[in-house]
Amino acid sequence: MLTKIKCPNCGHEFPLDEALNDELKEAIEEQKQELRQQMIEYKNKKEEELRIKEEAFEQFKRTQEDRFQVQLQAELKKQNQQLEESIRKSTQADFENQLRMLTDTNKENEEKLRMSRQKELEYLKKEQDLKTREAEMEIELQKKLQQERGKLSDELRKIEEQKIAAKENEFNMRLKELEKQLEDQKKLAEEMRRKAEQGSMQLQGEVQELALEEMLKTTFPFDVISEVGKGVRGADCIQTIRNPFGQECGRIIFESKRTKIFTADWIEKLKADMRSQGADIAILVTQTMPADLVQFGEKNGVWVCSFAEVKPLVQVLRDGIIRVFNATRSQENRGDKMHMLYDYLTSNEFSEQWKAIREGFMSMKLSIQRERDAMEKLWKSREKQLEKVLLNAAHVRGSIEGIAGADMVNLQLLDHDDTPELGE
Repeated sequence: MLTKIKCPNCGHEFPLDEALNDELKEAIEEQKQELRQQMIEYKNKKEEELRIKEEAFEQFKRTQEDRFQVQLQAELKKQNQQLEESIRKSTQADFENQLRMLTDTNKENEEKLRMSRQKELEYLKKEQDLKTREAEMEIELQKKLQQERGKLSDELRKIEEQKIAAKENEFNMRLKELEKQLEDQKKLAEEMRRKAEQGSMQLQGEVQELALEEMLKTTFPFDVISEVGKGVRGADCIQTIRNPFGQECGRIIFESKRTKIFTADWIEKLKADMRSQGADIAILVTQTMPADLVQFGEKNGVWVCSFAEVKPLVQVLRDGIIRVFNATRSQENRGDKMHMLYDYLTSNEFSEQWKAIREGFMSMKLSIQRERDAMEKLWKSREKQLEKVLLNAAHVRGSIEGIAGADMVNLQLLDHDDTPELGE
């Protein structure tokens, strides 16, 4: 927690660290100004001294030159040799004196310059020390602020963790409630699905019968597809096969079953229907294949296949019936035609055609399986919607019966009292 102080004049409150920092900055700034002023005065003083010494040196130089000229003129009036010797010695001595004086002056100036630079270096060091102290104080202040922020963050984190723990506890309780409700809904859905399956078995069988008749009429438009009378058990429709000339070549009787269990009695009943209707071939279309058949095949004189296999199977059997009819229609060369039919059925051409039919059948089977999966998904979605409707209806029914009584209003959605209650 930062300590605050109050101004006695204006009453304004501000942190103690801020006040100390401002005073320290002002003191440092005043010292800087004093150092700058001293340096400027020192530089001006040194420049003035150097200028005076340079003027004195120039004056001395001019004086020495004038005296040298006077002495030279006087000696010239005397003897030339003595004058020359005297002038040479005098010139050499003057030059040495001047050189010595200039050397001494240069040394003195260099010493003074060194001392001035030393002082300037000391001033710069002091200024750098002040900057360093200012930076250290700023760092210390930032450290204190960081520590306070850390403490505040820890407190906020603890408060947030407590809130999160409380929310997690509430969420877990809510999750357990939802799991219990979901388990109850699953049990209710399973019961509703079982009841729905029981009521829709007959409807599913009729749907497959209609789909079988529609497929046969679409695939074989020249044949006659007739429905077997309701009094005939085990048969749904009969296909009267016609060749391109409109001649009847034979008949195929169909029976459709859509149950999860295959019954062997179906075959014997269909064979009896085939004999009574005068059909040549009997085909049993079933959702569940016999245990000894993985795919379509003949079983006790009856062809058994799934709905996906019925189209290619009928095409093959129909083609065989037409070929047999064409072979037996004419009495001429009956034996040759039978041999031709036998050769065709055992030939590579028939084998390749059958392979092509089988490949088409497998492709159709996969396509139908995809459609079946999509329909199962759609039925499941509608079943969930039905469950939601029944559950909401049960809520409404319970509320109304609690207010008006159970005998006042009939709110049943089903024929029997199968509406699920919330407690089930």
